[in-house]
Amino acid sequence: MTPISRFCLSLGFVVFGSIAQAQSTPNADDLRALRFYIQQEDTPSVTAEIRRLQTVYPEWSPPETLTDLLQTQPTTELDDIYARIARNDLDGARRVLAETRTAFPSWTPPDNINGLINLAQGQIDFNAAIGRRDIPAAIALASEIPDLLRCDRINNTWQLADLQIAAGNDAAALAAFSQIVRTCTSAPDLIATIEKANALADVEELRDLVATAQRRLPAATAQFAALETRLLAGRGVAATTPATTATTTPATPSPTATPTPPTTPSTTTPASTVTAQPTAASPAPATAPPLSALRLSGDNRLNAVRSAAQAENFAECAARSAQPRSLDVAYERAWCVFNLDRPLEALALFTAASSMSGTVGRDARYGMALSYLRRDMTDAASQLAATTDFLPEQRRTVEAIILDQRGVRAYQQEDYPSAILFFDGLERLEGGLRRDLAILRAYAYLNSGDRSTARAEFRRLDAELSTEETRTGMRASLG
Repeated sequence: MTPISRFCLSLGFVVFGSIAQAQSTPNADDLRALRFYIQQEDTPSVTAEIRRLQTVYPEWSPPETLTDLLQTQPTTELDDIYARIARNDLDGARRVLAETRTAFPSWTPPDNINGLINLAQGQIDFNAAIGRRDIPAAIALASEIPDLLRCDRINNTWQLADLQIAAGNDAAALAAFSQIVRTCTSAPDLIATIEKANALADVEELRDLVATAQRRLPAATAQFAALETRLLAGRGVAATTPATTATTTPATPSPTATPTPPTTPSTTTPASTVTAQPTAASPAPATAPPLSALRLSGDNRLNAVRSAAQAENFAECAARSAQPRSLDVAYERAWCVFNLDRPLEALALFTAASSMSGTVGRDARYGMALSYLRRDMTDAASQLAATTDFLPEQRRTVEAIILDQRGVRAYQQEDYPSAILFFDGLERLEGGLRRDLAILRAYAYLNSGDRSTARAEFRRLDAELSTEETRTGMRASLG
């Protein structure tokens, strides 16, 4: 570059000097010339431009590694934002988001970030409205943010219906329960909802709810028939369909481990682009575009990345695929960082691959669901599972973890009947129940007042393996 061209390029930034004096550090525009010189490896111009910037911004010092200035997209900042949302630190999430946008002016946040913040804030406000029994406020929030009443947030609808019942508006509560049965897809959720509706519905309305559930979930027909028989028997009415048992729960279930996702990704070639941003943790070439601008293929590191992934050398895979320059590399990297226990970064990458056609798009959505579940974002995983045509084994894995997490959460919230329902569903799905969950279910029976069932469960568990925990449970169930 000639001295004249260097002078002209610098001059374009000097005109902003009077404005820049109000800042303590240079912004992206101020650093444009310096970044250009670094990319050109023009050391004299780099040195001169640093001196000029330090004259304008006396408090600023360049990083030790000048190539760090070439980074124009956030890395760990996205992890921080998602983590803050997950723990309801919404002010912190908004602050970090604002700081990140300031630090990376050319960066466009993923579409879902503001939506997640708004939904989390809506949930906090909805919980507050329910807590103060303010039905109009709760309804207004649900109208403004319809996602509050999604099937994966079914407890919100249940709580609102409970308030309406307490206020004497049984018709509105029954309508809410009916809406759940017409739209949601989890058999345990529908069974629990019909049980709640039983106190409000007449015989024909109850039968209609059961029939609707059976039409929507044919595989659970026998469960709904058994439910109808039990509820109508409590009214002294015979069921229209004899109750049968769809699945047989073993008398002594075999403990099973929580399903483990596959560690080797599919290698099918992706077929389309999507919008999302990575949260890469490794240094990478400055020329890597954001995921929203990635081409389908063209990153010449693909073979090396795929080879490391297939060898389950996930650290090498992550190092070789830092800031992917094509979607096929982004997909391979997603599985590698997932197996390195970096689910938030994996989620961003899987989201980028999720609209690709064929098996890669489906497997990417499976990876999204597993990433949500790794972060205990059960509702998000449930919503995704309801709209994705997973392979049977993928669906079994996702649904098993969802039932596991919901059962534990219900127990922690002292909703013992729901905990039992979720654990029963998991046992039917898996053909057994992990010992820790079986013990939790036994305590759920005990805490809900069913001492005889709790005692039988603790005795069975103690016969399998006697521990202080099972012996304590047996003593408590005898009290």
